[in-house]
This record gives sequence, structure tokens and C-alpha cells, in this order.
Amino acid sequence: MVDKLTLQEEQAMKAIWQTGEGNVKTFLDKMEPPLPPYTTLASTVKNLEKKNFVESRLIGNAYLYRPVITEADYTKKIMNGFVKDYFDNSYKELVNFFVNQKKLSSKELKEIVALIEAKK
Repeated sequence: MVDKLTLQEEQAMKAIWQTGEGNVKTFLDKMEPPLPPYTTLASTVKNLEKKNFVESRLIGNAYLYRPVITEADYTKKIMNGFVKDYFDNSYKELVNFFVNQKKLSSKELKEIVALIEAKK
């Protein structure tokens, strides 16, 4: 199971996924304002390395970091855990929740059914 990232870690990972491989300055350049201080981002990236989300290699006197897990794999694992923890491992219950909260219209529900049918 993959650890759920904090908001700060997710923001850093998004920059890392966009970059592919780079240093902290490169990641900072990819982030949306408000930007964290350089030292805060550097600490966050080190924490991500400890959690095995990124790996580093030393080039000269600078570390280059690259993602160990893809964004798609992270999203998949987090969503599967979310459905398991909050919806009794039932995607039907997840959809039902959004219907009951009036967050999903009948038109959108039909579009979802069409997507499912197209995948068969």
C-alpha cells in the first residue's frame, strides 16, 4: 500500500512528475504560486525520498531526483484505498453517494454507463 501524501508532498510530486528528473530549483520552477520557500521544498523532496516516492543521484555537487512511482499508479492506489475505506470497497456505493449528494446528474450517470459499455 502506498502512503497518502500530504498536500505539500502532492504539490511537490506533481512538479516532479511534470519534470521527470531534475533538481529542487527545477521543481520549484514548475510549481504554481504561492511557491514554497526553496528550503521547504528541499525538505519535502527529501521526505519523498525517504517514503520511496523519488530516488536521487549525485551529479557533481547537486542531487537530481526522479519519481519512483508514476502519477497514474499513485492515483489508482489512492482511489482504490479511498473506495475500500469509505465505501465498503463498492464503486456502486461511491456513485450512489454522489447521486444522493446531487453531485452527479442523470445525464452524467448515462455518460458513465456509456463509458462502461464502450470498455466491454
